[in-house]
Formats: sequence, structure tokens, C-alpha cells
Amino acid sequence: MAVEGNANDLAQVVVLLAAGVVAAPLFKRIGLGSVLGYLAAGLVIGPFGFGAFSDPQAIIHIAELGVVMFLFIIGLEMQPSRLWSMRKDIFGLGALQVLTCMAGLTMIGLALGFSLIPSFVAGTGFVLTSTAIVMQMLQERNSMSTLKGQRIIAILLFEDLAIVPLLVLVAFLGAGGETVTLTERMTSIGIALAAIVALIVAGRYLLNPFFRLLASSGAREVMTAAALLVVLGSALLMQVSGLSMAMGAFLAGVLLSESSFRHQLEADIEPFRGILLGLFFLGVGMAIDLTVIAANWQLVLMSVVAYMVVKALLIYAVARVLGTCQRESIERAVLMAQGGEFAFVLYSAAAAVGILDAEANAVLTATIIISMILTPLMVIAHDRIMPKKLPDTDDLELPEDVEGSILMIGFGRFGQIVSQPLLARGYTLSLVDKDADFVRDASGFGFKVYYGDGSRAEILHAAGAGSARAVLICVDDKEAAIRIAEIVKHEFPLVPVLARAYDRGHALDLLKAGVDYQIRETYESALNFSEKVLTAVGEDTDLAERLIEEFRDVDKERFALEVVGGVYAGRSLIRGNAQPADIVAARTARERAEREAREEAEERG
Repeated sequence: MAVEGNANDLAQVVVLLAAGVVAAPLFKRIGLGSVLGYLAAGLVIGPFGFGAFSDPQAIIHIAELGVVMFLFIIGLEMQPSRLWSMRKDIFGLGALQVLTCMAGLTMIGLALGFSLIPSFVAGTGFVLTSTAIVMQMLQERNSMSTLKGQRIIAILLFEDLAIVPLLVLVAFLGAGGETVTLTERMTSIGIALAAIVALIVAGRYLLNPFFRLLASSGAREVMTAAALLVVLGSALLMQVSGLSMAMGAFLAGVLLSESSFRHQLEADIEPFRGILLGLFFLGVGMAIDLTVIAANWQLVLMSVVAYMVVKALLIYAVARVLGTCQRESIERAVLMAQGGEFAFVLYSAAAAVGILDAEANAVLTATIIISMILTPLMVIAHDRIMPKKLPDTDDLELPEDVEGSILMIGFGRFGQIVSQPLLARGYTLSLVDKDADFVRDASGFGFKVYYGDGSRAEILHAAGAGSARAVLICVDDKEAAIRIAEIVKHEFPLVPVLARAYDRGHALDLLKAGVDYQIRETYESALNFSEKVLTAVGEDTDLAERLIEEFRDVDKERFALEVVGGVYAGRSLIRGNAQPADIVAARTARERAEREAREEAEERG
């Protein structure tokens, strides 16, 4: 019987992993995002799908550690000075949004016929946004480090802080809550503050020596175990003291953010974080109770629509009142319109003290879960419906009858270095770039840069390409560089064109487009680096210089062959580190593939 039980447990683990492995990449590939994939997979394998699991709440409780570890990694990126600089967003923006939404969403409960206290608890639970979903969406959109992403993170941090007084308030409002004495409430607050102080002291004085001692042992698995110990221990300390587990992990991350072990900790925690966070979303998908939704579908539908719409409108209104631009306000409202995992905790506490009955708790839980499922779809709709952001060019000057001895298109990190010797020699440069923000910033460093797209013939004419002694293409976009080269050679065939190439293939394409000179952007720096490596390992300086010059000659010969025969024509001149047998095997496989491709083409022909 024990063997059968173990086999069943193992089968459930395999089902969980298989569901996540199949659903997340599939949904991400079709543009629906990995979060929605996990939620859908959870519904399929849960009690109302194939029935592989009967108790999704048990999985959610374990998988909440994924949210905890996510907050720890976020904390690692937040140095105390950076967190202090966010204090206005956390306690200003965060507090205003939470309080406004609490008031507005309480009104929805009253409108649906509930009394004041249940309406307040229901609305307050929906105010607490899903940290897991929003963080995952920010990460997938590469917005974590942007200003708008930082503001959202600040609001989420305040919501994590708010769960503690909200739980105290629920206990007070519930039946028997009046029996809690002032001394007991003050004691619980004191315990929470003491736990925070203890964690700060431990992080400040103990964690770095602790990791330094473990690192000296050289055992990698011990460092991984220690990283998990710090995260889970901090979370446990906060939970026991009545605070949020996620808040404890976040504080631990912040305290270690300036540690020399920060990157090692992040690398150790990241795999666990990813797996457990995916497991959390699978658990949420399983927890959808279709019988409750079917029995109360009208109430659930009205609740989802009302709560999400009103919350989104209130978030948008708060953002606009505080001076946030319309585009960012809409994006924030869409991302944060759902309820979150902390609502489950709040509703359970409210049910325990008699504020919510079992049916109301089930309906509100279903409302939260459906709102979480709808969020990825709303984000996709937002991205497709919202027009692309156009650069603000009102205060920028377009080129018009500009005269310069040299026209440079693209004034980024490459072009800026190129410009210095030319300016030192006294040449006048006409600079054109299509990054509006960069054009503004360049003026602060003494550069006059015109805004414009160098792939448009009228911009080239206005920028003085016809009278320039040379046109320099320094953009970092491969396709754009080729287009610019073709247009310049067509419109101004007598003007020399020199271009920055991304790699070897791009250099060949630029030559075909007619440029007079090209250089791979990393060519010279890589050669200088290689020469320094030779001297660093003990080679004579003269020998190192000779080896570099020999490589230059071989590379010129190889490039000449590639100009005629393509990028593979000069491969015999490459020095590789593979054994001769490996080279022969690779060549044989390639020739076989080419032969099969020719035969297939002949059959189709």
C-alpha cells in the first residue's frame, strides 16, 4: 500500500511538470503569455478537468514560496539607498491608490446588496493586487527596471505592508473581535516590529560573515542550501510575527543587495523561484470551483466586471491626479485591475470570524481567480489596441539646408568616439539621429544633433549629404544601415560612404550595398584585447604584436574570399579548437544535408 501511495505521489508530480512544460511554452509561443498557460493547464488537470488533483489549496500553500522567492530576488535588486528614494511612491502613491480603491470597491458590495462590513472586506480583498501575476508580466515585458515598473513595484510593496493591519482590522470587526484587548493588540504590533528589527540586525551584521564562512568551504551545494535557509527563514520569521512572508523575503533581499554574494544568491534561488511560481499559477487554475461559478454565475459575472472595471478606473484616476501620463496610467490600470493571492488569506480570516459565510467566501474566491485569469488577456488586448508610442519631437530641430564637411548618421556610443578626432582636426560635423530622447540629452554635452531618420532621402538631402565630403553610417540597426547605404549611393553616387558593421555577414552585405569602407564594430577592440591577453599570460610584447598583425593579414585574405564566394568561402583559414575527426564529421553531416536538400528540390522541380 505504501508503494502504491508513493507511486501515486510520483505520478502527480509528473503530471504537474508535464502540464507546465507543455502549456507555458505553447501559450507563450502563440502570444498569450506563460501565466495564462499555467492557469489553463491547472484547470485541465484539476478537479474539474481530468481530476488528477483533488486538493489544489495544498499545492497553492506550497507554491506560495515561489512568490516569496520572487520578492527575495526583487529585494536583491533594491539597494537600501534605492529603496529610500522610492519612499514617496511606496507611502504616497501606494497609500493613495489603496485607500481610494478600498472606498470605491466597498461601494460595489453595497450595490450588490451586502451589508457594510462584508462589503468592506470583499472590496478590500480585491484591492490587494496579485504580486505574482504583475511581477511576472513586468518581467516578460522587460519593465522591471523602468520608472513605470518601479512605481508599480512600490504600490505592490505597500499592499504587502497593508495586509498586516487589514488582518488585525478583520479580527476586530468579526464576531468576538471586541474581546481583543488593547494590550493584546499592542503586543502583536510590538512582536511584528521586533521581528523586523531582528531581521535588519541579522542582515546587517550576520549574513555577510555567514556566507563568507560557507564560501571558504568550497561546497556549492552548501551555498545553495544557505540561500534557501535565508529566504525561508526570513519568511517564517515574518509569518510567525503576523507579517507577510513575502515582506520578510523582500527585506532579506534588500539587506543582501550590497553583499558581494548577491549574484551568487540570485543564481541559486532563481531555479526554485521559477518552478514554484509556475506551480503557484497551476494551483490557482486548479482552484477554480466550477460548481460555485455555475450556481452563482450571474453574481460572479457581475462581481468580476464591477470590481475589475471600478478598480481599473480608480487606479487610472489616481495616476492622472498625481501627474502620470495617460499611456502609463492606462497600462498600470490594466496590469493591476485584478485581485490577488493575499485576498484568499483575508477572506479566509473573515470567514473564520464570521464576517463571510461559506458561499460568499467561495463566490469572492472565484471572482479573484477569474480576474487573475483575465489579466493576461487584458494585457494582450492593451498591447494590440494601444497605438505605438510616438516620440515627442515638438522641441527638436529637423535638418534643413545643413552644411557640414562630414555627415554622420547615428550618434550613439560608436559615433561619439568616431567624432572626436574629426572635431579635433577642425571638420564640421552634421549629426543626425532618430532617438528623440538621446537628441535632447546630447545637447547637454555640447553636441548639436538633428532629429531625423537617415533612411529617408529627404532627410539626407536636408542634412547636406550632397555637399558632404563623406557620409558615415554609424547606426546599430543592421537592416537600417543597409537601407541607408543603398539610398546614399543611389542619390549621391560620388560621395564616399563609410559604415559601421555589426558582424562579418553584415560587412559583406554593406559592401554589396556599395559602401566604400566598413569595419566590424568589435574588430579593433577584440584584437587589442587579444594582444593584452597574450602579454598577460607571459608572451613577449613583440611576439604578441606580430601574432596580431599575422591575424590581420589572414583575415583580409579570408574576407576577400568571402566577398566572392560567400561567408563560408574562407573557413579553411579559421583556426579552430576542434579535433580533425570532429571537423571531418561536421563537414560530412553538412554535405549530406546539402545533398538531401538538392535532391528534395529536384523532386519538387
